[in-house]
Amino acid sequence: MCAMNAVRSPMAEALAKHFFGKSIYVQSAGARKGEPDGFALAVLDEIGIDLSRHRPKSIEELEEWEGLNFDLIISLSPEAHHKALELTRTHAAEVEYWPTVDPTLFQGSREQKLDAYREVRDGLMRRIKTRLQR
Repeated sequence: MCAMNAVRSPMAEALAKHFFGKSIYVQSAGARKGEPDGFALAVLDEIGIDLSRHRPKSIEELEEWEGLNFDLIISLSPEAHHKALELTRTHAAEVEYWPTVDPTLFQGSREQKLDAYREVRDGLMRRIKTRLQR
């Protein structure tokens, strides 16, 4: 879960599904609903992962469509972390906070922006592989 389900959490969802397939159930959501992000799409495409079908959704939409039957919620932004902790009042789920830089805030050339997104992608990839291989 991240702030708007447009960059960090969809990248994490796509990476987890890529590396672990159907051996785990993964969905992403945001504290709020954002808009698709072309840079996130581009940096995942670089490593052969297609994010083009992702449509941002809020945690409320995810709950309405599927319920919240998760064992683990990983929050990537302060706003999402607060929302995740609120959910534990009514749902029995473990919450982990992985502070992750929002690459949309980075200023610079297109290549410099892409580098910021790549850093987020690569950091999430390392953490996901380590955490979910347990």
